[in-house]
Amino acid sequence: MLNAVIMRLIESFNTFQGEKLMSKVRELVFLHQLSMPCHLAVLAESIGLKTRVVKQVADLDPERDRNSFYLIAQQGAALDNSGVPLIVSRLLPHVPIALYLVDRESLEPESALLLGVRGLLFSDQRMDLLLTGLRKMVGDELWYDRPLISKVFRRLVNSQDSGVELAQETMALLQTLTGRECTIIQLVASGARNKEIADELCISEHTVKAHISSIFRKTQSRNRVELLRWSQANACHF
Repeated sequence: MLNAVIMRLIESFNTFQGEKLMSKVRELVFLHQLSMPCHLAVLAESIGLKTRVVKQVADLDPERDRNSFYLIAQQGAALDNSGVPLIVSRLLPHVPIALYLVDRESLEPESALLLGVRGLLFSDQRMDLLLTGLRKMVGDELWYDRPLISKVFRRLVNSQDSGVELAQETMALLQTLTGRECTIIQLVASGARNKEIADELCISEHTVKAHISSIFRKTQSRNRVELLRWSQANACHF
């Protein structure tokens, strides 16, 4: 998991890769589930970027939008325990994502960073900072406070010294998971909710909750975001 996170962060800071991404991003897609206008889309258009505003999650097509950059409004979205929109985990494997209209008090920036979100545009930021952040993220740079990025890098890099021990612990942990728990982890990672998992496996939602509680305990995950990170880092074992 730690190696995977570091690789994502390093790639996001690579200038050459940023130039390639800039040339590939053909459109900014805004998921704006609010009645008020999407002012950020207007700002983006003012600097020559092609934009499209989508009001419903069902209207998104990440497979078609491979050359797009998604911006998701935190306001108006269903959120996880860290304040990250739930839809983010389902879209990240397909398209780069940033969050805008972010409330500083309701989101944990570190959770968004480790999940793979490219950056955060806060609702109280000045217009010039919004535009700068937008340009940086489309250019494949991260847009977070520097102290946060430094903190995460230090912790992740220092942890590499115990990489072998971590790998051994992970293998031991994987052996404690039952086949049903592994299946549920895959379904959670795909974005399925408890009812959808229950329908898929022909079990009750109560049973699903019991399985997920057991999975959280075994993987030392506090919520679905952390479980998603864990499953991504260990996807080769499923």
